[in-house]
Amino acid sequence: MDIWFTLILIVDVVVALCMIGLVLLQHGKGADVGAAFGSGASGSLFGASGSANFLSRTTAILAVIFFLTTFALAYLVTHRPRVGGSVMDTVKEQQQTAPQQTPAAGTESGVAKTGEQANSKAAEVPK
Repeated sequence: MDIWFTLILIVDVVVALCMIGLVLLQHGKGADVGAAFGSGASGSLFGASGSANFLSRTTAILAVIFFLTTFALAYLVTHRPRVGGSVMDTVKEQQQTAPQQTPAAGTESGVAKTGEQANSKAAEVPK
């Protein structure tokens, strides 16, 4: 399933980049007025109206592909089998499998002394 996820993700990104490029290539609605005054848009590669039809159809097809791949990615992410619960569950499992450590020297039953008891040497010196 990871192969499908990666493949669909690559297709989604490539289609998005192509769609951005096609949108930037298209002329706006106000560009037709510029063609009337000799800007040269009528002599383009696809003709005056051919480029608008070709680019808009291609953009529409890429938009449909983009939405389908996005929905497929959303489906794959939400229906992925759960490996485990939360991150804390894996930490608890690691602690249970770790060997028990012996109490450190100078501590009583594994609990370290706190405050003045840990720093005071008076408790260690016999009177």
